[in-house]
Amino acid sequence: MNSKEWKKWLFWFSFAVATIIVYKTVDSMSAIFSWVGNFFNLIMPFLMALLVAYILYIPSKGIEKGFKESKFKLLKKHARGLSVLSTYLISILIIFIIINFVIPTLSKSISDLAGNLPSYYEDAINFINDADQDSLIVKLNIKQYIDKLQEINIGEQIVNLVNIDNINYIVGGLLGATNVIFDLFVTVVVSVYMLLERNDIKSFLQNLSGAMFSKKTNEAISRYYRKTNSIFFSFISGQLIDAIVVGIITSIAMSIMKVKYGVLLGFLIGLFNMIPYFGAIIAVGIAIIVTIFTGGIAQAIWLAIVVIALQQIDANIINPKILGNSLNLSPILVIFAVTIGGTYFGVLGMFLGVPVIAFLKLVVEDFILIKSKKQE
Repeated sequence: MNSKEWKKWLFWFSFAVATIIVYKTVDSMSAIFSWVGNFFNLIMPFLMALLVAYILYIPSKGIEKGFKESKFKLLKKHARGLSVLSTYLISILIIFIIINFVIPTLSKSISDLAGNLPSYYEDAINFINDADQDSLIVKLNIKQYIDKLQEINIGEQIVNLVNIDNINYIVGGLLGATNVIFDLFVTVVVSVYMLLERNDIKSFLQNLSGAMFSKKTNEAISRYYRKTNSIFFSFISGQLIDAIVVGIITSIAMSIMKVKYGVLLGFLIGLFNMIPYFGAIIAVGIAIIVTIFTGGIAQAIWLAIVVIALQQIDANIINPKILGNSLNLSPILVIFAVTIGGTYFGVLGMFLGVPVIAFLKLVVEDFILIKSKKQE
């Protein structure tokens, strides 16, 4: 067999092997996805620890700097450990305040709202039944949808839900709470070690990158790391602070207006405000609907005017001061990112879509710049 025939047979043999591998891979796709899912469940505490360490890095770094500038040698010597300890103590204090002061108020409002839902439902039904023939409610056939909803046997649905399979599922969920507690413990412990050994971790990753890639590629990776870190932290921290400020201001304004469930609605508006554009619209719409049933149309109109005015103040003054112009994104890109992120990844995708699209915009701009230089 000459060299030409040998290469021919080697080619067809390789092609046959590749075809078999592709077929077996596609045939075992469900098993592969199951394995990937189990793998992510296994490393989820470590990913959550990375997220916690990432969020607490900036405050920990600032506290450490304060300890290092202290006149006491003991504080300077143990600045890193004391800064991590102080950061977690402050975090625990904040969680304690939220649990003891914020959550009880929200829980009371939620339970009160849930208890009054039947009366609000009856009011809505009566309002729809009494609507004029020329009204928008009749034209949109809303009454027909309500009639279909009333035909549903709620008791039967409850019986169907409370069956053996669902009871086993609930018991399994309660038993799974033990795993949640264990994962939470692992998350806290690993995040502490990540903060304590962050310099060693960073040095290891830099050395690994330098060993694997050329100097030029390594510099590009470092530059993208710095810019990506700046984008993500600026957006996440800025949106979180802005949401807290908006939630507090809106809750105070609603309390002054004596809006029922004002604290709950203000908290909801602040939380949804973390989602650009769409979040505020959804939350304000819910607040207006709830206020129509609890305080009447007049109060709902005043609520809409005040909240929209506060949203404008936030959009033009508060948010730019907190977030700055670090993202430098067009509103079209922001809406696109929120829409795509929400479609494929839910609420988390709506929140993280903006920094992701900002990073992709950075990569595309660098690509265009490199191509332009080559053409010149």
